Amino acid sequence: MQATDPAPTASLTARLQRLSVYFGHQRLSWGIAIAATLVGAVTEPLIPALLQPLLDRGFTQGTLDLWMVPVAILGVFLVRGAAQFAGQYALARIANDGMLTLRQSLFDRVLSAEMGLFTRQSASALSNTVVYEVQTGATLLVQALLGLSRDGFTLVALLVYLLYLNWQLTLIVAVVVPGVAWIMKTLSRRLYHLTKSSQQATDELAYVVEENVLAHRMVRLHGAQGAQARRFAGLSQSLRRLAIKSTIASAAMTPLTQLLAAAALSVVICIALWQSRGIAVDAKDVTVGGFVAFITAMLMLIAPIRRLADVASPVTRGVAALERGLGLLGSTGAEANGTYRTDRVQGALALEQVSVSYGPDHAPALDRVSLRVAPGEVVALVGPSGAGKTTLVNLLPRFVLPSAGEVRVDGHPLADWDLASLRAQFAMVSQDVVMFNDTIAANVALGHAVDEQRVQHCLDAANLSAHVAALPQGMHTVVGHNATQLSGGQRQRLAIARALYKDAPILILDEATSALDTESERLVQDALQRLMQGRTTLVIAHRLSTIEHADRVVVMERGRIAEQGTHAELLAAGGLYARLQARPAESP
Repeated sequence: MQATDPAPTASLTARLQRLSVYFGHQRLSWGIAIAATLVGAVTEPLIPALLQPLLDRGFTQGTLDLWMVPVAILGVFLVRGAAQFAGQYALARIANDGMLTLRQSLFDRVLSAEMGLFTRQSASALSNTVVYEVQTGATLLVQALLGLSRDGFTLVALLVYLLYLNWQLTLIVAVVVPGVAWIMKTLSRRLYHLTKSSQQATDELAYVVEENVLAHRMVRLHGAQGAQARRFAGLSQSLRRLAIKSTIASAAMTPLTQLLAAAALSVVICIALWQSRGIAVDAKDVTVGGFVAFITAMLMLIAPIRRLADVASPVTRGVAALERGLGLLGSTGAEANGTYRTDRVQGALALEQVSVSYGPDHAPALDRVSLRVAPGEVVALVGPSGAGKTTLVNLLPRFVLPSAGEVRVDGHPLADWDLASLRAQFAMVSQDVVMFNDTIAANVALGHAVDEQRVQHCLDAANLSAHVAALPQGMHTVVGHNATQLSGGQRQRLAIARALYKDAPILILDEATSALDTESERLVQDALQRLMQGRTTLVIAHRLSTIEHADRVVVMERGRIAEQGTHAELLAAGGLYARLQARPAESP
């Protein structure tokens, strides 16, 4: 499984700029968030500022009107609370709108991605990226940005107030800033690398779970539970070690920054006491209220400094999670598309010296295959496992691209076709039936509007109408994940009904009757025979009942066409086909 993450060489600013495409267009929300954060930050120094007149005029001089105390305190906290609410609401809108846009872009890319993506990445890794990591990343990042802006503005406001009170003491605070910046930069870089490694380890762990869920019968049949449990435990331990390392890097930020802040605060208090004795400044410049206000503001600096130190962790984690999605968009191209379109083809197929290779370490799946199929002809593809039958039919709707040669439909090369128009010409029923967690009618009419009368006709033709009629909601019954409520034969017949509904001019049947009992197979064969009239049909099959109705049988072996002819001609020739028929157990 190949990851799509970009190398972590760009700066944090550059990585955030990549995300601005999705999170930067909500100008009104950003404006509200920034204004609310600024207002909230301004209220922070007002709290220590209230202490100076309260102590000097209220307690010492007794000249402060009592009604001003609750008005001032309530007013400050009312404005502060309203600003915090507005800021959080605006940033929540930004996060959810950006997450919606990015997630939709990712899903659209998955729907149109070149087919190689699905061999490089597992289903669990892709679903984890599109669903969970986008949500986790957006939530972490926006919450961190909320804290960064709130605490950053608060820090500035408090520093301005401190400069106003005593600029000499405030300059000492500047000593803390470079130290905090260095700590955050160093630990953030390590945290970023650990987060990337944790994402990869999480994908591998999820893939093990996915494999064991899908292959639960085989695992139990072969007694492989112990080996799979050890495999899972090993990956879990690896993920645990990465999580502990991430915690160490994250947890070290707060005590280190607090230690620097405490050192600076100690020096400030000592110098403030020194100044209060009239050594450095005139005694008249120092009041009890002014000193308490300065110390209070200084102490209030610790909280935002601590939170700013902590903010590096969620920012790093959020950006890393979202970059998985950006990596998917950036490294995975859409399928190449042509411009030729037509409503319905005649069904002429041609392969000219076509080869398909899956890499230098693998034997060619197809090796210089040439084949012509006339409109309306029924061609059966037979051969031993690995002969290239499935690869050949997957070439036609461009699920597989040829390494050499050319494939044409109605005389037009596949590269010239508009993909939607090309694939509209094909209906396929394969051994691996895929159904969606939707109604029977929606599964039959997949990609088209549901016409209940037409759906019913297709269910009748696929010998499934009696079973569907017995269901509580008939054709509107939800079939569950991959139609697990249906038996294997029923799922196969539902796939045949889907092919009947599409009414495409070219049919691809890959063991379409393999899961049917004898009576159902006879009824479905009758339906398929009616459907095949006037349509080009490629059938991958080994049952004699399927093959003997074909106009031509093409026998494949090791990626090449070994022989072709009618069923009777090939039996009489006594070649590979005759041997396969004599020993059907060796044919898949």
